[in-house]
Amino acid sequence: MRTLKGEKLEQELLRLEAMKEYERKYGSGAVVCGIDEAGRGPLAGPVVAGACILPEDCQILYLNDSKKLSEKRREALFEEIKEKAVAFGIGIVSPAVIDEINILQATYEAMRQAVSKLPSVPDIFLNDAVIIPGIEESRQVKIIKGDAKSVSIAAASILAKVTRDHMMTEYDRLYPQYGFAKHKGYGTKAHLDAIRQYGMCPIHRRSFLKKFQEREGANG
Repeated sequence: MRTLKGEKLEQELLRLEAMKEYERKYGSGAVVCGIDEAGRGPLAGPVVAGACILPEDCQILYLNDSKKLSEKRREALFEEIKEKAVAFGIGIVSPAVIDEINILQATYEAMRQAVSKLPSVPDIFLNDAVIIPGIEESRQVKIIKGDAKSVSIAAASILAKVTRDHMMTEYDRLYPQYGFAKHKGYGTKAHLDAIRQYGMCPIHRRSFLKKFQEREGANG
Protein backbone atom coordinates (compact mmCIF):
# COMPACT_ATOMS: atom_id res chain seq x y z
CA MET A 1 0.00 0.00 0.00
CA ARG A 2 1.40 3.40 -0.98
CA THR A 3 3.17 5.26 1.85
CA LEU A 4 2.12 8.85 2.44
CA LYS A 5 4.83 11.51 2.40
CA GLY A 6 5.17 15.24 2.77
CA GLU A 7 2.05 17.34 2.51
CA LYS A 8 -0.30 14.36 2.07
CA LEU A 9 1.05 12.75 5.23
CA GLU A 10 0.63 16.03 7.11
CA GLN A 11 -2.97 16.33 5.89
CA GLU A 12 -3.74 12.77 6.97
CA LEU A 13 -2.24 13.33 10.43
CA LEU A 14 -4.30 16.51 10.82
CA ARG A 15 -7.45 14.61 9.82
CA LEU A 16 -6.75 11.94 12.39
CA GLU A 17 -6.07 14.55 15.09
CA ALA A 18 -9.48 16.07 14.35
CA MET A 19 -11.02 12.60 14.78
CA LYS A 20 -9.58 12.43 18.30
CA GLU A 21 -11.74 15.33 19.52
CA TYR A 22 -14.10 13.16 21.56
CA GLU A 23 -11.29 10.97 22.89
CA ARG A 24 -9.52 14.11 24.15
CA LYS A 25 -12.72 15.56 25.58
CA TYR A 26 -13.75 12.47 27.55
CA GLY A 27 -10.56 10.48 27.81
CA SER A 28 -8.39 12.42 30.25
CA GLY A 29 -7.37 9.66 32.64
CA ALA A 30 -10.31 7.54 31.48
CA VAL A 31 -10.59 4.36 29.41
CA VAL A 32 -12.55 5.22 26.26
CA CYS A 33 -14.26 2.57 24.14
CA GLY A 34 -15.75 3.09 20.68
CA ILE A 35 -18.79 1.05 19.66
CA ASP A 36 -20.38 0.54 16.25
CA GLU A 37 -22.29 -2.10 14.29
CA ALA A 38 -22.46 -3.56 10.80
CA GLY A 39 -25.37 -5.26 9.12
CA ARG A 40 -28.55 -3.57 10.32
CA GLY A 41 -29.94 -3.26 6.81
CA PRO A 42 -29.29 -6.53 4.93
CA LEU A 43 -31.93 -9.15 4.17
CA ALA A 44 -29.64 -11.97 5.30
CA GLY A 45 -26.91 -12.72 7.78
CA PRO A 46 -26.14 -11.56 11.32
CA VAL A 47 -25.79 -8.12 12.82
CA VAL A 48 -22.28 -7.64 14.19
CA ALA A 49 -20.95 -5.07 16.67
CA GLY A 50 -17.43 -4.03 17.54
CA ALA A 51 -16.09 -2.47 20.74
CA CYS A 52 -12.58 -1.06 20.61
CA ILE A 53 -10.21 0.65 23.06
CA LEU A 54 -7.22 2.33 21.40
CA PRO A 55 -4.10 3.62 23.16
CA GLU A 56 -4.12 7.39 23.72
CA ASP A 57 -1.12 7.89 21.43
CA CYS A 58 -2.37 5.44 18.79
CA GLN A 59 -1.66 6.48 15.21
CA ILE A 60 -3.41 4.42 12.52
CA LEU A 61 -3.26 6.07 9.10
CA TYR A 62 -6.43 6.01 6.97
CA LEU A 63 -8.67 5.14 9.95
CA ASN A 64 -12.17 6.24 8.98
CA ASP A 65 -15.82 5.23 8.69
CA SER A 66 -15.66 1.68 7.28
CA LYS A 67 -18.18 2.58 4.53
CA LYS A 68 -15.74 5.17 3.13
CA LEU A 69 -12.91 2.66 2.73
CA SER A 70 -12.15 0.13 0.02
CA GLU A 71 -12.31 -3.56 0.91
CA LYS A 72 -8.52 -3.81 0.59
CA ARG A 73 -8.02 -0.86 2.94
CA ARG A 74 -10.52 -2.24 5.48
CA GLU A 75 -8.78 -5.61 5.53
CA ALA A 76 -5.39 -3.99 6.18
CA LEU A 77 -6.81 -1.74 8.91
CA PHE A 78 -8.64 -4.70 10.48
CA GLU A 79 -5.30 -6.40 11.16
CA GLU A 80 -3.60 -3.20 12.31
CA ILE A 81 -6.42 -2.34 14.73
CA LYS A 82 -6.33 -5.81 16.27
CA GLU A 83 -2.56 -5.51 16.67
CA LYS A 84 -2.54 -2.00 18.19
CA ALA A 85 -5.76 -1.93 20.24
CA VAL A 86 -5.54 -2.10 24.02
CA ALA A 87 -8.59 -4.37 23.85
CA PHE A 88 -11.46 -5.16 21.51
CA GLY A 89 -14.58 -7.31 21.46
CA ILE A 90 -16.95 -8.57 18.76
CA GLY A 91 -20.65 -9.35 19.27
CA ILE A 92 -22.73 -11.37 16.81
CA VAL A 93 -26.51 -11.87 16.76
CA SER A 94 -28.03 -14.39 14.35
CA PRO A 95 -30.81 -13.85 11.80
CA ALA A 96 -33.13 -16.06 13.90
CA VAL A 97 -32.71 -13.80 16.92
CA ILE A 98 -33.14 -10.71 14.74
CA ASP A 99 -36.50 -12.13 13.62
CA GLU A 100 -37.44 -12.88 17.23
CA ILE A 101 -36.57 -9.58 18.94
CA ASN A 102 -36.29 -7.11 15.96
CA ILE A 103 -33.19 -5.55 14.45
CA LEU A 104 -32.84 -2.65 16.90
CA GLN A 105 -32.91 -4.91 19.95
CA ALA A 106 -30.59 -7.35 18.19
CA THR A 107 -28.15 -4.49 17.51
CA TYR A 108 -28.16 -3.53 21.19
CA GLU A 109 -27.57 -7.17 22.12
CA ALA A 110 -24.61 -7.43 19.72
CA MET A 111 -23.15 -4.27 21.28
CA ARG A 112 -23.58 -5.63 24.81
CA GLN A 113 -21.92 -8.87 23.72
CA ALA A 114 -18.97 -6.93 22.29
CA VAL A 115 -18.56 -5.00 25.55
CA SER A 116 -18.80 -8.20 27.61
CA LYS A 117 -15.73 -9.55 25.80
CA LEU A 118 -13.52 -6.67 26.98
CA PRO A 119 -11.27 -7.48 29.96
CA SER A 120 -12.88 -4.71 32.08
CA VAL A 121 -15.69 -2.17 31.82
CA PRO A 122 -14.51 1.07 30.14
CA ASP A 123 -15.09 4.44 31.78
CA ILE A 124 -16.64 6.03 28.68
CA PHE A 125 -18.43 4.57 25.68
CA LEU A 126 -18.44 6.58 22.45
CA ASN A 127 -21.37 5.15 20.48
CA ASP A 128 -22.36 5.68 16.88
CA ALA A 129 -25.82 7.28 17.15
CA VAL A 130 -27.29 5.13 19.95
CA ILE A 131 -27.62 4.81 23.72
CA ILE A 132 -27.36 1.12 24.63
CA PRO A 133 -29.86 -0.26 27.15
CA GLY A 134 -28.26 -2.33 29.88
CA ILE A 135 -25.10 -0.21 30.06
CA GLU A 136 -24.87 2.65 32.55
CA GLU A 137 -26.20 5.64 30.60
CA SER A 138 -23.95 8.17 32.32
CA ARG A 139 -20.95 6.39 30.76
CA GLN A 140 -22.31 6.70 27.21
CA VAL A 141 -21.85 9.46 24.63
CA LYS A 142 -24.09 9.28 21.56
CA ILE A 143 -22.38 10.72 18.48
CA ILE A 144 -24.30 11.08 15.22
CA LYS A 145 -22.15 9.78 12.34
CA GLY A 146 -19.61 8.93 15.00
CA ASP A 147 -17.72 6.52 12.75
CA ALA A 148 -16.49 9.55 10.77
CA LYS A 149 -15.84 11.71 13.86
CA SER A 150 -14.11 9.43 16.37
CA VAL A 151 -11.07 7.18 15.88
CA SER A 152 -12.42 4.73 18.47
CA ILE A 153 -15.80 4.39 16.76
CA ALA A 154 -14.14 4.17 13.34
CA ALA A 155 -11.97 1.32 14.61
CA ALA A 156 -15.04 -0.45 16.03
CA SER A 157 -16.88 0.01 12.73
CA ILE A 158 -14.03 -1.63 10.80
CA LEU A 159 -13.83 -4.56 13.23
CA ALA A 160 -17.59 -5.11 12.88
CA LYS A 161 -17.74 -4.66 9.11
CA VAL A 162 -14.79 -6.91 8.24
CA THR A 163 -15.89 -9.61 10.68
CA ARG A 164 -19.36 -9.63 9.11
CA ASP A 165 -17.97 -9.60 5.56
CA HIS A 166 -15.83 -12.63 6.38
CA MET A 167 -18.91 -14.43 7.72
CA MET A 168 -20.92 -13.64 4.60
CA THR A 169 -18.10 -14.95 2.42
CA GLU A 170 -18.21 -18.22 4.39
CA TYR A 171 -22.00 -18.35 3.95
CA ASP A 172 -21.47 -17.90 0.22
CA ARG A 173 -19.67 -21.25 0.20
CA LEU A 174 -22.69 -22.90 1.86
CA TYR A 175 -25.30 -21.16 -0.30
CA PRO A 176 -23.49 -20.16 -3.53
CA GLN A 177 -26.70 -19.54 -5.48
CA TYR A 178 -27.39 -16.28 -3.59
CA GLY A 179 -24.12 -14.41 -4.19
CA PHE A 180 -23.53 -13.48 -0.54
CA ALA A 181 -19.79 -12.91 -1.09
CA LYS A 182 -20.61 -10.09 -3.48
CA HIS A 183 -23.55 -8.24 -1.90
CA LYS A 184 -23.11 -9.39 1.73
CA GLY A 185 -26.84 -9.98 2.12
CA TYR A 186 -28.08 -6.54 1.05
CA GLY A 187 -31.17 -6.27 -1.11
CA THR A 188 -29.59 -5.96 -4.53
CA LYS A 189 -31.48 -6.93 -7.67
CA ALA A 190 -29.33 -10.05 -8.05
CA HIS A 191 -30.09 -11.07 -4.46
CA LEU A 192 -33.84 -10.54 -4.85
CA ASP A 193 -33.82 -12.45 -8.13
CA ALA A 194 -32.06 -15.35 -6.38
CA ILE A 195 -34.71 -15.37 -3.63
CA ARG A 196 -37.43 -15.48 -6.30
CA GLN A 197 -35.71 -18.44 -7.93
CA TYR A 198 -34.55 -20.45 -4.91
CA GLY A 199 -36.64 -19.18 -2.00
CA MET A 200 -35.10 -18.29 1.34
CA CYS A 201 -32.17 -20.08 2.97
CA PRO A 202 -31.51 -20.49 6.72
CA ILE A 203 -29.63 -17.18 7.07
CA HIS A 204 -32.35 -15.00 5.53
CA ARG A 205 -34.20 -12.65 7.88
CA ARG A 206 -37.82 -13.70 7.59
CA SER A 207 -39.07 -10.51 9.23
CA PHE A 208 -37.24 -8.40 6.64
CA LEU A 209 -38.61 -10.42 3.73
CA LYS A 210 -42.22 -10.61 4.85
CA LYS A 211 -43.34 -7.60 2.79
CA PHE A 212 -41.33 -8.83 -0.19
CA GLN A 213 -43.06 -12.20 0.00
CA GLU A 214 -46.48 -10.58 0.33
CA ARG A 215 -45.77 -8.37 -2.68
CA GLU A 216 -44.50 -11.31 -4.71
CA GLY A 217 -47.60 -13.31 -3.74
CA ALA A 218 -49.91 -10.49 -4.80
CA ASN A 219 -48.09 -10.18 -8.14
CA GLY A 220 -48.15 -13.92 -8.67
